[in-house]
Order: sequence, then structure tokens, then C-alpha cells
Amino acid sequence: MKLSVNTEIALTYLSARKKQTAVAAMGVMFGISMFIFMQSLMKGTNDYFEQQSFNTMPHIHIYSENKLANTHLMDNYLKDSSLKLLVNPKMVPQPTGLINPVGIIEVIKHDSEVVAVTPQVTANVFYNSGNIQLNGVVVGVNIIEENKMFDLKNDMVMGSLDDLEKISNGIVIGKGIADKLSLHVGDIITLAAATGGTQTMRIVGIFSTTIMQTDNSKSYANIAQVQTLLGKNRSYVTDIMVNIKDYNRAPAVAKKLATITGYKAEDWVQANESLKAAFKIRAVILNSVIGVILLVAGFGIYNILNMTIYEKIKEIAILKAIGFSGPSVTSIFLQQAIYIGIMGGIVGIGVGFGLTYMVSRIYIGAGSLKYLPMSFYVPHYIEAVLFGILTTIAAGYFPARKASKVDPVSIIRG
Repeated sequence: MKLSVNTEIALTYLSARKKQTAVAAMGVMFGISMFIFMQSLMKGTNDYFEQQSFNTMPHIHIYSENKLANTHLMDNYLKDSSLKLLVNPKMVPQPTGLINPVGIIEVIKHDSEVVAVTPQVTANVFYNSGNIQLNGVVVGVNIIEENKMFDLKNDMVMGSLDDLEKISNGIVIGKGIADKLSLHVGDIITLAAATGGTQTMRIVGIFSTTIMQTDNSKSYANIAQVQTLLGKNRSYVTDIMVNIKDYNRAPAVAKKLATITGYKAEDWVQANESLKAAFKIRAVILNSVIGVILLVAGFGIYNILNMTIYEKIKEIAILKAIGFSGPSVTSIFLQQAIYIGIMGGIVGIGVGFGLTYMVSRIYIGAGSLKYLPMSFYVPHYIEAVLFGILTTIAAGYFPARKASKVDPVSIIRG
């Protein structure tokens, strides 16, 4: 395929200054590889922390919330806002159990965005083993549905989660509870609820989430056993956990479910505002670093093209004298920038992937985290190349425009 004259001249200038071309391409390569590496690190760590959070937390949590005493009836009756019959209204305690939980669950399941729904019964208890007592919380669950939502099997360190379904009085306890009470799989533990009920249960498994507060206080039992412990019937449910297709849609779906059910629907963003803020801060910091790297690479390209124009000023004057227009001269030097960007981009993709892969094999070995979490997200590679090429075009435009305005007469007379 025959190249245009402008392209041939641009390639000639690049090949004539191989070292400077290589340095400029390396600058772009470094910027793109760092862009890929930083984005992979950021997404990998964010995905890991979100996954860890969702192992113990649903996208949406529905429960009965205590409400502030409502004064709107008195206000409507008096019609005078200056009169205050109720000063400093207090919280009105609400029943912890949800009304018609089965009907609520059926309604939620019909929502096209919902992928999983599971009921829970939560009770504050004392764990008793011999003369030692420890306070905590037991969660009554349907273990099959609970495992689908939170992948509890991944946290098991002893015993089997499936035994909880087979043994009616079985219980799975956190590793912290097991260590503090010196308990093992097969041992007996007594649970005493705040309401006065007691239940003797057999330990069928021990889990570890690496979250100390959870491991030191939480346990799982069959939902019927916890209902019995609290002296409630089989329709008693305190919480409904909901997972949706896109967890980023949780705030919007939570508002909809709160309207439908009449209960508090708390999305994961509300429950973990500090976690979401940490993700945003990390993103700002990493993107700032990436921006600075690409900016430095852009200045390097700008300086090289500027020097090329300075050294080739007479050749540029001759080109214009023999009929090359300003846009043609701009095209020559802009093509140089684009070729540098493409070369740097191709090499940068390989270096970025290799660096990401090597770092992903760094062994951490802390809790459930074995290796440093890195993401191999294809759009990051596409964004990196586009970002690098756009940076080189921006860096090459001003020297190219300067070259197009050279006056051949004054240069030749020089």
C-alpha cells in the first residue's frame, strides 16, 4: 500500500531521530502501563473489599425501625403552629417482628431486579459453656438460602455447613467464640436469650470471616430453633435480606421496597458510608497519579517535537516553498505524535499486563486473602490506549501548529 507524502515525511523524521523517538514512546509506554497497573490495583482491591463486605452484609436489609412520635394529628387539629402540645417527642418502640413476612418475601421476589431473598431471626444471647459466659448474637436462617447469598461455606474452618440442615439443634459459631470458650465441633453449648429462654445446642461447624467483631459474637442456627428460643411462632421474622443484580442500584431499589413493605429498607451504601467514601478517595488519588504520569509523558513528546521543528525549520520552509500547505505541515508533525502514541500504547499494554500479573502473584496470606487482588478488566486496557493517544495528540498539536505557521521567505532569507 502506497503511503501519502505527508506520512512518508513523518516516518522519515521519526526514523532519523531514533533515540528521541524511543524516549518519547517510552514515556507514553510508562504512562499507559502505570495507568493499567493502577486501575487494576484499584478495581481489584475495591472488588475484594466489596466482596468481603457482601459476605456478611446484603445489598438491602429490611427490618422494623423504631420511629419518632408523630404529631401531625394534633397539628392538624389545632391549626396553630405557635402552640406546642408535644415538646421533645420520643422514639416509639416498634415490634421487632415483621407483619406477614411470607407475603412481603413473595412480593419482593417478583421484582425483576431481585436475585435472592432470605428471612432471618436475630436474637441477642449469652453463650454458656461450663462456668464461662459470653454475650453475642445468634441468627436463625434457612442455611441453603443463606449460603447462596453470603457464601458461608467459604468461611468454614471446621465442620460442615450442611450439617446445620441435618441436625435440628445444630449451631455454627464464630472462631472467636470457639477460642474464648475452648469449644470444638461436636461440643455442647447453651444459649440463653434476653427474654429468658434457653436452648442446648450442638456445634456442627466453626467459621472465620477475619472480622474480629463478627467472629467473636456471631453464630448461625436453624430459623425454627431461634424462634423457639425466643418463644415465638413459625411466622416470626425480624429481618429480610435482599440481593439484587446490580448492587450499585441498591439505593434506588431500597426506596422502592421501603414504599412497598412499609418497613425500613437500608441499602449497603447507607450501612457502609465510610467504605464508599474510602473507594472514592482512593479513586481520586490513583487517577491523580495516573494523570500526572501521562502529563509528564505529554510534555516529553511536546519537547521532542518542538526540538524537531527547531532543527528542521529550514526543511519546513522548503516544504512550504514548494507548495506544502499549512494543514499539510500540521499533518506531518501530528502524525509523528500519533505514531509515538501508538508505539508507546502497544508496548504499554504488554508491560502493564505483565506488571499486573507479577504483582497478582505476590502472596499475602492474611485471613482469606491469599494473593494481592488485581483486576484484569479489558476496558482498562482500551481506556489506557485511548488516553495515551489523546495525550500524544494534544502534546503534538501545538508544535505542529507552530510548524504550519513558518514563513518560508523569512527563513530562507535567514
